[in-house]
Amino acid sequence: MEPTIFTRLIAERLGLRERQVEGTLALLNDGATIPFIARYRKERTGALDEVQIAAIAEQNDRLKDIQKRKETITKTIAEQEKLTPELAARIADCWDATELEDLYLPYKPKRRTRAQVARERGLEPLATLLLIQREAHPEQAAQRFVTDDVATAEDALQGAQDIIAEMVSEDERSRQTVRGTFRRTATITSKVVKAKADTDEAQKFASYFDWSEPLRRCSSHRLLAMRRGEAEGILRVGITVEDDECVERLQRQWVRPQASRGCAVLVGEAVVDGYKRLLCPSIENEFAALSKEQADDEAIRVFVENLRQLLLGAPLGQKRVMGIDPGFRTGCKVVCLDAQGNLLHHEAIFPHPPVRQPAEAAASLSDMIRKYRIEAIAIGNGTASRETKGFVEMVLQNERGSGTRSDERGTTAGRSDERGTTAGRSDGRGTTMPAVYVVSEDGASVYSASKVAREEFPDEDVTVRGAVSIGRRLMDPLAELVKIDPKSIGVGQYQHDVDQSKLKRSLDQTVESCVNSVGVNLNTASVHLLTYVSGLGPALAKNIVEYRRENGAFTSRAQLKKVPRLGAAAFEQCAGFLRITDARNPLDNSAVHPERYALVEQMAKDQGCHVADLIADKDLRARVNINRYVTADVGLPTLTDIMRELEKPGRDPREALEEFEFDNRVTAIDDLVEGMELPGIVTNITNFGAFVDIGVHQDGLVHISQLASKYVSHPADVVKLHQHVRVRVAEVDRRRSRISLTMKGVAQ
Repeated sequence: MEPTIFTRLIAERLGLRERQVEGTLALLNDGATIPFIARYRKERTGALDEVQIAAIAEQNDRLKDIQKRKETITKTIAEQEKLTPELAARIADCWDATELEDLYLPYKPKRRTRAQVARERGLEPLATLLLIQREAHPEQAAQRFVTDDVATAEDALQGAQDIIAEMVSEDERSRQTVRGTFRRTATITSKVVKAKADTDEAQKFASYFDWSEPLRRCSSHRLLAMRRGEAEGILRVGITVEDDECVERLQRQWVRPQASRGCAVLVGEAVVDGYKRLLCPSIENEFAALSKEQADDEAIRVFVENLRQLLLGAPLGQKRVMGIDPGFRTGCKVVCLDAQGNLLHHEAIFPHPPVRQPAEAAASLSDMIRKYRIEAIAIGNGTASRETKGFVEMVLQNERGSGTRSDERGTTAGRSDERGTTAGRSDGRGTTMPAVYVVSEDGASVYSASKVAREEFPDEDVTVRGAVSIGRRLMDPLAELVKIDPKSIGVGQYQHDVDQSKLKRSLDQTVESCVNSVGVNLNTASVHLLTYVSGLGPALAKNIVEYRRENGAFTSRAQLKKVPRLGAAAFEQCAGFLRITDARNPLDNSAVHPERYALVEQMAKDQGCHVADLIADKDLRARVNINRYVTADVGLPTLTDIMRELEKPGRDPREALEEFEFDNRVTAIDDLVEGMELPGIVTNITNFGAFVDIGVHQDGLVHISQLASKYVSHPADVVKLHQHVRVRVAEVDRRRSRISLTMKGVAQ
């Protein structure tokens, strides 16, 4: 179909101007990525953001699918020689998938139904006669249809009713009538399978053993929970309406007011049969699929938002980091990394039972801190995390007492980075000790056994790889987490129950968005991180790394054009998102696109200075009148972005990292007392509340009703992932290991 039709439809559905949609579709069709369009083509789109551009792309794909379906339907009906001009016109004008399938249903090839058998026996004229509803004695009329294939008049009437029942179920108006009733009054019910009620695996679905609520009010997480129980054979789930209401409405449509009594009864019976046997189950399946799709979309939206917050978590920056994967029986695996995340050393220490060698462990830890000039320590938040953190802090306290922290060059470990983050804490005597951070290790085991980890560390075992991942997550969560399947990171809501292709597409878009919003260091980025840069992909990312290995560090963005197979189109898409620190041209370490370098140079020239001067001098920038530089291709949105970037080139949009301490009074669930106020870290956000780690190896739930003293429409309006909060213990269910928390009345 003409793109103008798509443009009009998408603009209407999304509430956008047709010009915005037209410009966006043109860019997408030319191969531009969503991050590139949002950042560098604002004039073409009317400054649409990534969410709006993604919505346009999704609607465009849906319309393309409908167009293909229309072509298939038209061809199928035409082959049956039943395609009238009126039907062809309706199909051509239809852009609603449900309506389109209703139009097609009477002509859709199907298995041999009761109605089809009746038609083969020559009973369709009798069905038509009954529908006219003027025959005073339908039994007598049916006698004319008795043949070798139709034994009696009763058989003939039954066959005619089967045909009418199918007509009712396939009629567009009838289907809309029943849909309307389902939409208004449908109820979803859940019952436990009696044979499974007392099993351990059924207990997690205990809330749904006898559950019922209006379908339109059923939240995403409840519906997905019921469907999971159904899939596991524990629950029976159904969607129902008041049958009498539907039947009454259908009777009014199909039984004529002046119909003969005999015909009215027969048609009425056929309507009831068509509704109960064919139409109601069909619409129930339709609403089951629709409600599941809507629940999937909501669950994916929650997952995407959590993933975005996780990926954009505060980075420590390029510091020399010690990563510790804590454990009891197998000890703590310790790795030392340089400022680029390269592995320098690893060993295991045993500060805890059952081996328990605290003196040896302390000596080893102190030696590694000094030898590798460790600036920060990352400890995984799994088993033995609290105990390991306490042990490490004791060792550091002893180090502070000895005053031996300065390295042989007289430098300190707590240098401040560009973001104002200090990796260490001073002991007051000029000696700086590494700060200690607890890091989420969700997905670390998945990474350690992955192909990516094997390629990075072919000679190390999974425990070393896991500890390295923990250390690198502290340095840069984004760079490390992109190596892990997002579903394994632990911030989703029923992520394994939703449409997997839709989930993957949404998560990939989110990762790509986060990577490009932060920008990537061209000279240190891994293949995996570069893969998500706009315009690249696995092959070009690998080529960039190989070129870097063979030719040394990039000194300018222009060198990207020398990378094999990285052509002009790919360069245009990726260049603005790649950073080169200490480049000859300072714009190479900014989000200013190379296509606008000449413009910035002209600005500098007009001020009688160099580009570097324009970046360094606030007064010079203030004298730039951006209205002078507006052209047909460059408008105020782009010029505003350029000036903002010149204020602080290459700025990181992520927040600065903060240290956190759990309450020393509690280390296990048995230590909790109702009413106790504790610090915690938000680990997951769902539609029904937020989970908070309070340091007892079992996250507590702050229900949405307990997040604030005012009404909260969604938990994300109040908290964000990894936020430091204070909570009060409301209830502890030790048998089921459940902790209920509240933030009401708790000072934050």
